[in-house]
Amino acid sequence: MSEAGVIHDIGYQRYSGPRLGRLALQQALYVHGLRSAFGLGRSAKAKIFPWLVFGIMLLVAVIVAAVRAVGGESILSYTSFADQMSFLIIFFVAIVAPQLVSRDLRAGTLPLYFSRPLRAADYVSAKYAAMVSAIWLLLGVPQFVMFLGAAFTTEDGFKGVWNEIGDLLPGWGYSLLWALMFAGISLLIASFTGKQAFAAGGIVAVMLMTTPIVGVLASLPNTTANSLAGLASPVFLIAGVGEWLRGTGGMELDLGRFGPIYGIEAVCLIAACLLLLLARYRKVASL
Repeated sequence: MSEAGVIHDIGYQRYSGPRLGRLALQQALYVHGLRSAFGLGRSAKAKIFPWLVFGIMLLVAVIVAAVRAVGGESILSYTSFADQMSFLIIFFVAIVAPQLVSRDLRAGTLPLYFSRPLRAADYVSAKYAAMVSAIWLLLGVPQFVMFLGAAFTTEDGFKGVWNEIGDLLPGWGYSLLWALMFAGISLLIASFTGKQAFAAGGIVAVMLMTTPIVGVLASLPNTTANSLAGLASPVFLIAGVGEWLRGTGGMELDLGRFGPIYGIEAVCLIAACLLLLLARYRKVASL
């Protein structure tokens, strides 16, 4: 004789509150990712490196502002600031990108994310936006400090401040280009491994090992090869775009007539990284 099943009511209640949907999930992932980038809400160990990098950049900005205030001469422009800080940016993204995506792979939380209304595109867009924001803040805040130093010491009054704003905004736009490209490349590399050390090493390798290629191409006795040398490295690619758009740059590249090629490759590289990221997480979501 089989026993009949019994359902016991132990007092649990159904959720009857508002269901916020995918947009709220994206916003939560974005905020969490941005906080994680700077170690907020985590251990003191997680805060050391990002805030050390930020502190060094801020110190450089303060020195630039002080020299401007004392001598009236700008030793570093807003657009060239990112070029000079390129190595610090590389190491920053090498630490932050694995924190944003590799930890989810290692902890196995992605199936939990994708069991909700969250889609692969939502996850990618939230993580990418958080990474872009972190890199832009890393550059934009010191640039703003440089602006304050120049604005409060200008001898031309409102006209001088307005001219500084005209220089700052392109500098912020240039920093955004750095953020868009480095965020895409670093997140794509980190998305293939759950081991943060491997992800960090891969990001640094891709960023730094391409630099000697630029040197080799630039040393060839061919003008075209010299002008296109910067296309081989993300750092020099961004510097080339800045030099093409502004006419000046911190890497002293001789672009010749190939400036638009740098712009086209930059757009294509950013788009390719996003599409590959989307394809990667669609595959993960289907497992």
